[in-house]
Formats: sequence, C-alpha cells, structure tokens
Amino acid sequence: MRMTLSGCVLAVVMSAGSFGAAQAADCKVGIAMYTLGAPYFAAQVAAAEDQAKKAGCEVTSADGQNDMAKQIADVEDMVAKGVNLLILNPRDPEGLVAAADAATAAGVKVVVMDSSISTKANVITQVRSSNDQNGYLVGQWLAKSMQGKPMKIILLSGDKGNEVGRDRRLGVFKGLVEGQLVNEGKVSFEVVGQGWGGWAHEGGLAAMEDLLTAHPDANVVLGENDSMVLGAMKALEAQGKTDVLALAAADGQKEALALIKDGKYGATGLNDPDLVARTAIDIGLKAVKGELPDNFPKLNLTTPDVITKDNVDKYYRADAVF
Repeated sequence: MRMTLSGCVLAVVMSAGSFGAAQAADCKVGIAMYTLGAPYFAAQVAAAEDQAKKAGCEVTSADGQNDMAKQIADVEDMVAKGVNLLILNPRDPEGLVAAADAATAAGVKVVVMDSSISTKANVITQVRSSNDQNGYLVGQWLAKSMQGKPMKIILLSGDKGNEVGRDRRLGVFKGLVEGQLVNEGKVSFEVVGQGWGGWAHEGGLAAMEDLLTAHPDANVVLGENDSMVLGAMKALEAQGKTDVLALAAADGQKEALALIKDGKYGATGLNDPDLVARTAIDIGLKAVKGELPDNFPKLNLTTPDVITKDNVDKYYRADAVF
C-alpha cells in the first residue's frame, strides 16, 4: 500500500494479520461514522470493519445519522464499552474535538478518517484523500474540456460548514482558474447557484430540480461527490437536458465510472473509501501496539488523480462495493 504525504511518497507496510494473537484478543475497535446516507460511507465502514476483523479485533460501528449530538453520544458509548481504537469520521471539525479529546484522555487511540477535524484535537493522525489536489486536477480537466465555451455552473455541495466540501470545491475552482489562464489567457465562468444535497443521491436530485428551475441555461453541474451528481442527472433526464456536463470533485463511485466509460459523465476525483479506511485501521493498530514513531505525521493523504474516459479502465471495478 502506498500513499503520499506532504508531497513525498510514504510506504505503508502494515498488515492487519500481523497483530499479535494475545494483543488481538484485547483489541476492541469502534468506528464512529457521522452518516451512512451515501454509498461511499457504507463502503468505507465495510472496509474498516473487514480490516479490523482480519486482525482479530472486536468491532463496534455506529451511524451518527448526520446528527452531531448522536455522533458524540456514539463516541462516548464506545469509550464506555472499552474500545482501545476509535476510528472517527467526524460530522463537524470543531464539534467533535471535545469527544475526541475525551477518548484520548481515556487511553483510546483515535484516528480520524475521511472528514477533517480541527488541528486542536488530540488524535493520532488524520487519513484522507487530498481533496484540494483531486479538486485541482478536476478543475484543470474542466477548463480544457470547456475551452472556448461559456460556463454557467450549478454547484452541488454537501453540508454547510463541512471542510471536506469546502476544500473540494475550492480545489476545483483553483484548477479551473489556472487551467483557463494557461489555455485561454483569461478567466471566465459563472457559478449561477449553489445547492446543498447532504452528500446523498436524493439530496442532489432535489437540489438540482430547484436550481434547474431557477437557472435553465446552466451547462455544467459540479458536485462535491458523485452521489449528488448522479441524483442531479435524474433531474436532467426528467427535463430532457442532454447538453449539461456533469462531473464531481471526488469519489470515483462505480456508477459514475460506468457513465464516464459511456461518455455520459465528465470526470471525478479519486477518493477510494476502501484505501482510506484500511489505511486508518492499519495505522490505528500500529498505535495500539505502540509501534508508531513519536514524530508520526498528523496528516496522511492518498495519491490524487482525476478519473476521465482516458484512464477510467484503471479504476473501474464492476464488483466494487462503491
């Protein structure tokens, strides 16, 4: 397994199966997800559970149902039940700090995956895809694909205040600006509206229906994940719109990749939930065993890429969970 860290390549050679038998007997892992409302999160928790069980650990997982208070209660319950490793996908970067700190103070090793938490939090590390760099590559692709054409963009965002969504959209816009400057020597695009889809297919559909009514001349729909864009495409189909370019800042959901193969979906950023989850578990198990160096980095980023028709066969797996 390989992942990039601060521009350098870090080799992670951690095997869940290497967890000692005696230690595995006392290994209790809690996986606190803030939502399972999108296929990405379901795939992520499934991979984390599988990796922990392969190490012989007892696993407890919880769905925060997109409710910060419930997720905090989930974390407190896991700590009370004696987990020694907590994998946390936080609903809010500030709101989960106290819960993470309390878990650490109780002797639990806390690894944050996918969504970010404030750097004030006392955790082992954060493991996620490079939202900024994935977005940047998607933005450059968009600039090249739409070169010479006016752009009226409908933006579909996840949740208000979510740092992952912010980094993804700003990454796309940064890449789009740079791409237009390089390709055309000027910057010209318009975001005609922003909708909040809660990361889910149904949310993307509902938001797109409203935004299309207000902006029928939009010719690009950009989502912060594939699930919302796939929902938005249902709204486009219902109105017979076939000339709107659909793309996402991140994820690589197999349904989106299938559409990329067919030329019906533009591009998406690489955000592999399986890799992120298994990496988080592997690092966490090392922490439980006391095998991480004192200077272990507080942020681990997987390698970014933009998935297009040119390279989709490298990533598409029909039997993938996500």
